[in-house]
Amino acid sequence: MSKSYEEINSKIERGDAVVLTADEFKAVVQENGAESAAREVDVVTTGTFGAMCSSGAFINFGHAEPPIKMTKVWLNDVPAYTGLAAVDAYIGATELREGDGLDYSGAHVIEDLVAGKAVRLRATAYGTDCYPRKDVDTHISLRTVNQAFLFNPRNMYQNYAVATNSSDRTLYTYMGKLLPRHGNATYCSAGQLSPLLNDPHLRTIGLGTRIFLGGGIGYVSWEGTQFKTNVPERNGVPAAAARALAVIGDLKQMTPEHIRALYFTKYGCSLGVGIGVPIPILDEEVARAAGVTDDQIFAPLLDYAVQSRNRKPMMEVSYAQLRSGIIDIDGREVRTSGLSSYKKALAISRELKEWILQRKFYLSRPVDTFPGERAQRPLDVRPATEA
Repeated sequence: MSKSYEEINSKIERGDAVVLTADEFKAVVQENGAESAAREVDVVTTGTFGAMCSSGAFINFGHAEPPIKMTKVWLNDVPAYTGLAAVDAYIGATELREGDGLDYSGAHVIEDLVAGKAVRLRATAYGTDCYPRKDVDTHISLRTVNQAFLFNPRNMYQNYAVATNSSDRTLYTYMGKLLPRHGNATYCSAGQLSPLLNDPHLRTIGLGTRIFLGGGIGYVSWEGTQFKTNVPERNGVPAAAARALAVIGDLKQMTPEHIRALYFTKYGCSLGVGIGVPIPILDEEVARAAGVTDDQIFAPLLDYAVQSRNRKPMMEVSYAQLRSGIIDIDGREVRTSGLSSYKKALAISRELKEWILQRKFYLSRPVDTFPGERAQRPLDVRPATEA
């Protein structure tokens, strides 16, 4: 038994499609089995909301009078990259405001824009015959700019590490505040709701896949940076950080509840991004993969006191254990906390489900697939002759 994208989209158009959120679908698989679930269900909606540091936005400001070729740009005093055309810039989520500590960044600029706020634009230039102006100081909003689109080179990481700290001092990391002597453990995944854990080998997700992005419609634009497949699997699911996707979408469609600036104490900033991906249930194999539950998904526990890219996992823990709030480390009960919001991930999967049922969202067949095998290369210090 198999279905095509066209068949499923026709059912959506007729109002006949059976669409379930990931948590609803898993209950069906557990009760009736993957074969029956594949016959009964057409689409499973997934969701995630968490820190996605590799995020940012391209903005075209329009031309001033007289025109300017912007060589340096600041948005609310956050530097933006201008090595593009005259009035284009890219603002990165983790870029910090100049001279103002760690708690305001490009993520806050993006959040302010999505919230409809005015943002101060300053730009300088060296002046040319066709672009004579040398500076501008004004305000912009999403209403006044031309294009503004989110472009995130690495989102939706497929699984991630669990962080703890064996040292005698508190550590401040991108995994949050880690208390001394294994005082806590943090993790960052929606587990059984997470998009790439429901399609672990990307059978239905590829270049051009239409997704829910930040409250609007977006697309998968490429494999994500640090995309890799050479990690151990448990129950057919990667048991460490593996695949990731680059995504793109219109910032003007997005909503404040799905695009939020985040500040990690004594570390820096990130952008909280809400993403939902529909999984078309093409056959029993896809159904079986999407039936995975938190007790079947494992992540490595890493000691962040070991300051090395080669730190070895202390053990593996399941997301069922993590979500229980307690894991055992060397016979000691350690509290866990999630940096990814399960509540918001569930809300996103439900919202995407409603979009499909209301015929506001259709599935897109990928125009190409992503690598079945990919290893991640480290950065080593080497002479030019070895590069």
